[in-house]
Amino acid sequence: MKQRIDLAVAARETGKHNSRAIRNNRHVPGVVYGAIENANVTIDEKFIVKYNTRAFENALFNLKSDNGKLNGKVVLMKSVDVHPLTRRPVHVDLFALDMTKTVRVFVEVKLEGKPIGIAEGGLLNVVSRQIEVECLPTDIPESFTADVSNLGVGDALHVSDLTLPSTVKVMSRPEDTIAVVVVQEEEVAATPAAAAAPAAGAAAPAAGAAAPAKDAKAATPAKK
Repeated sequence: MKQRIDLAVAARETGKHNSRAIRNNRHVPGVVYGAIENANVTIDEKFIVKYNTRAFENALFNLKSDNGKLNGKVVLMKSVDVHPLTRRPVHVDLFALDMTKTVRVFVEVKLEGKPIGIAEGGLLNVVSRQIEVECLPTDIPESFTADVSNLGVGDALHVSDLTLPSTVKVMSRPEDTIAVVVVQEEEVAATPAAAAAPAAGAAAPAAGAAAPAKDAKAATPAKK
């Protein structure tokens, strides 16, 4: 069973004044929604900082609270708003789960191996690092692993190439690209074509200079 992390929360009053006071006390105002009646809560800031990382992106949190409606609820940390300057968390959204129903989440794809195309002058371009899946909360994977060793220049790894557990349903499009080996562009010295560019550019002013002459002629008063 997927490990759960205890997270202490307390009910809070709404309003800007209360939210400001909560933040001054190094706590973060938040809301719990989903398989529960919406509830306003407050959480110790240090816990939000600790768990608001990629490593805990799909972690299951077991709420601990004196409020009976909140205590024991299992949630996902869906989003954390941070201050643009201090980078301190200012608000958190917690999604309460129905453990008997599936949920959609994005799961990281970790690439392993060195593509053979690199030896051919290619470069591995990672297009997407996550895919969307649907599964029961207890079946949410921490990540998926894909081997890119056999990718040559021009070869790509698609969502359909991933091997996933039977308990997980892929929601991303099968044809979506995760990574591709592309030709590495090299800086090339001036070529004849490049050298000809200024000459072509020089012709532009000459063509542009003809326009005023035509306009001037048109502006000349007609002879009586």
